[in-house]
Amino acid sequence: MMNRKVLAFLIGVTICAATAGPKAVGPKAAAAPDFKLTDAAGKTVKLRDYRGKVVLLDFWATWCTGCKQEMPWFVEFQKKYGSEGFAVLGVSMDDDGWKTLKPFLQQHTEFSYRMLLGDQATAQRYGSVDSLPDSFLIDKKGKLAESYRGVVDRDAMETKIQALLVRR
Repeated sequence: MMNRKVLAFLIGVTICAATAGPKAVGPKAAAAPDFKLTDAAGKTVKLRDYRGKVVLLDFWATWCTGCKQEMPWFVEFQKKYGSEGFAVLGVSMDDDGWKTLKPFLQQHTEFSYRMLLGDQATAQRYGSVDSLPDSFLIDKKGKLAESYRGVVDRDAMETKIQALLVRR
């Protein structure tokens, strides 16, 4: 019988291997579902607090290789566009919660954007988030602008971020 962690790892590798491209949401996009999650400092974070900013909402996990591949790009985007009204929110979907996430973040201080602990209710509001990574770009009005299943195309995402930042 296979150990639970080994099974979770194998499933994670399989899921992270999926690299379907972005799915456009369209001009009449729905509002991004609000949430109330906790960050690493214990503070409550709500998506609506970021209204007026372009937000990259990234669902990820510490065991996901594809997620860790994207994270340096997201750090770069945060540094490059943060002063222009851009924010990255990482939503960890690790089963062990803070028990797994806090040591990971302490070891990987380069992942400097805000990290939140996700839950199934939030994942369901974003369409199940049944594979990781799963990322969403949210415009300044709080509407879904783009969704990505699997590892993103770094350059295409940056182009979309730039377009959303100049859009009124």
